[in-house]
Amino acid sequence: MICLVTDRRRLVIGGAGPDASVACLVAQVRYAVEAGIDLVQVRERDLDGGALATLVTNLLAVTRGTRTRLIVNDRLDVALACAADGVHLRGDSVPVLAARRLAPAGFLIGRSVHAADEAVGAGTGADYLIAGTVFPSASKSPGAPLLGIEGLRSIVNATRVPVLAIGGISGDRIAQAASAGAAGIAAIGLFTVAHPDAGADGCRVGDLRQTVKDARARFDRLNTTP
Repeated sequence: MICLVTDRRRLVIGGAGPDASVACLVAQVRYAVEAGIDLVQVRERDLDGGALATLVTNLLAVTRGTRTRLIVNDRLDVALACAADGVHLRGDSVPVLAARRLAPAGFLIGRSVHAADEAVGAGTGADYLIAGTVFPSASKSPGAPLLGIEGLRSIVNATRVPVLAIGGISGDRIAQAASAGAAGIAAIGLFTVAHPDAGADGCRVGDLRQTVKDARARFDRLNTTP
């Protein structure tokens, strides 16, 4: 499973305003859909409920009718109100089973975990878990605790629920996550064009098909090895 986690502010080249960042995010999600990404997690924590709902509605217009499912970070109310495909709950959020009672059939519910003992209870009723932070990441402070590969492995071994690795995920680290038993990866930077001059229309976005293809190949290769 391949998951794009959004951060619209990282997509804008230069000092463009909020409208530009939203336009960049919509463009990035279009590229994600074209690449066949499984999940887009809308993680725009600075937005209030109304602004987030508007953004989610606009992004759903891009993903509807495709294989890409759109989920909302932690805001179950927004996810339900906008008829999103699911919600991703933080580690300190409402219990998965409580969210499940409010959700329609087929609604995806994931949860963040940071240790094996967390994963044991958090997996009950969840469709997947995201475990992190595995590697040093631009999204976390330099002193933030890291799971490392062995920490990721311990979480995978503690639950039967699919576990996605997050935190510092790059092309050369995907194989390490797969070897630890992860079912996939979730990332921000992996799906962001690194160099401004490679971006399109003032955005650090671009074709993601090769990136997604390479990520899938890492997991497929491991799963088909005798």
